[in-house]
Amino acid sequence: MDSTSPWLGQALLWTGVAAFVWAVFGGVRRVWFSPLSNFPGPKLAWLTLWNEFYWDVVRRGTFIWKIQEMHEQYGPIVRINPYELHILDADFYSELYACNRKLDKYRWWTNLAGADGSGFSTVPHDLHRLRRGALNPFFSVRSVARLEPLLKSKIEKLSARFDALVKTQEPFRLDAAFMALTMDIICDYAFARDRCYLDAPDFQLLWKDTIMGAFEGGALGRQFPWMLPLMKRLPHPVVAAINPVVAHFMEWQGLVREQVKPILAGTDKGKAKSRTTIFHELLESALPPEEKTLERLCDEGEILTGAGSETTAQALTRLFFYLKHEPETLKKLQAELDAAIPDPSLIPTWAELQTLPYLGAVIREAIRLSYGVTTRLPRIAHEDIKYGDYVIPAGTPVSQTTYFILMHPGIFPEPHKFWPERWLERGKLGNSLDKYFVAFGKGSRQCLGINLAHAEMYLAASALIRRFDWEMYRTTIADVVCKRDFFVAYADLDSKGVYAKIVSRRG
Repeated sequence: MDSTSPWLGQALLWTGVAAFVWAVFGGVRRVWFSPLSNFPGPKLAWLTLWNEFYWDVVRRGTFIWKIQEMHEQYGPIVRINPYELHILDADFYSELYACNRKLDKYRWWTNLAGADGSGFSTVPHDLHRLRRGALNPFFSVRSVARLEPLLKSKIEKLSARFDALVKTQEPFRLDAAFMALTMDIICDYAFARDRCYLDAPDFQLLWKDTIMGAFEGGALGRQFPWMLPLMKRLPHPVVAAINPVVAHFMEWQGLVREQVKPILAGTDKGKAKSRTTIFHELLESALPPEEKTLERLCDEGEILTGAGSETTAQALTRLFFYLKHEPETLKKLQAELDAAIPDPSLIPTWAELQTLPYLGAVIREAIRLSYGVTTRLPRIAHEDIKYGDYVIPAGTPVSQTTYFILMHPGIFPEPHKFWPERWLERGKLGNSLDKYFVAFGKGSRQCLGINLAHAEMYLAASALIRRFDWEMYRTTIADVVCKRDFFVAYADLDSKGVYAKIVSRRG
C-alpha cells in the first residue's frame, strides 16, 4: 500500500469532522443566536434552506402550503427559513410594499430568474429605479392606448383562427391560444417583430410548456444559481439530451439575443415601422452606456417576453373557463356586450370598454382567480420595520404572498367562487376592494405591465365573447385552480391543460 494512504485517510477524516462541526455550529447559531430567533416558526425551517428545497423542488411547488400551515400554527408573522420572515396580513400588505419605502430585493430569491440584468432581478432600490424609469413610459396608460392598433390586429388574427375552428369543431388548447396572443403582442412591441405563434397549428404549445418549465425550475435555480450558467456552456445537443424543455428555453434565449443584437448595432431601425418599440427607444434613451450592453438588454428582453405573456394568458384562460363554469355570468356579460357593440366586427376602444361595469367586474374577478405571481415577494428594508409587537431588523428579507390576500375568506367571501358581482356590490357600498386587489403587486416594484394586461384583457374578451360561443372540452375546475406554486399558479400535475371547442355567435 502507498505510504501516503494513512495520511490521506486522516486528512479526509479530519475534513469530515471539521465539516460536521461547522454544520452543527452553523445550525446552533441559526436557531438560537440569530437576530430572528425571537420570531415564531418551526425549528427545522430555521435550521436549513433544505427544508424549502424539499417542498419546492422534491415535492414540486408545495412550499406555499407549508407556509400557510406555519401561519395557522404560529400566527401572522413566521420565520420560514434561516434568513426570511413571512407575514400574512392583508392590511399590512400596502405598508410593507409602500412606494415611499426604500426596498431592495433579496439576492438569493432573484436567482430564480437567471436574468440579473433585468429590472425584475435588480436588487438595489436605486438601480431598479433607474432601470424601471426607462421602461415606465412604454407601459403608461397613454402609451398602451397608442398601442391599440397592434393589439387589435393580433386579436383579429386570433379571431380568424377561431373562425376556422368553428368549421372544424376541433378541440384545442385555449390556454396555449391566449399565450400565443400575448406573446406575439409583447414581442412585436418590444422588437418590431413577433414570433408568429398565432400562426402555429397548435399555437406553439411548446413555448407554453417551456415557460412553465422555466418557472418551475426557478426554485432549483434559487438553491443552485450556478446550474443555468453551466447549462449554457454545454453543447446544445447535450442539453437537449438531458432536458428538451431546458434546451428549448435556451433556444428562446438565443432568439432574444438575435433580436436585440441588430437593434444594438443600429442595423434594425427600418424594421421599427412607424411606431415606437421598446428596445429601439431604450437604445436612444438617457440610460448610461453600461445599461445598454447586449447581456443586460437580453436579460430585460427575456423577462418582458416571459413573464409578460404567461400571467395575462392565464387570466384570459380563467375568464373563459369561469364564464362557462358559472353560466349566468356569461349571460349577463353577453347581454352587456351585445348592447354596447351592435356590430360584432368592430372592437371598441379600451377607454370605451372600461365604461362597461359588468365587463370590468368579470375581468377583475378573473385576474383575482388567476392570482398573479403566486411565489412570495421578499423585500429588504434599510431600516427596522415594526409589525405589531415585533421589530424586524433592517436588512431582513420580509415577504407576503398575493395568493393569501386574493383568497382571504374574510375579504372575499367564498373566495374560490367566480362571483363578479362582489366588485359591483362592494363598490356601491363605498367599501372598495381595491386595497386588496394585489394580483399585480404594490409599490415601486408593482408589475410593469399592469396597463398592457388590462388593455389586452378588455379588448380580447370583448371581441371574442361578442363573436363566439364555446364549450369546455375535457376540462374541469381541477385544471385551473392553484395546486402548485411554479412562480405562477399551476394545477394538478396530471392536468392536460385547458381545452375548448369554439361555436360562432354571428347572426
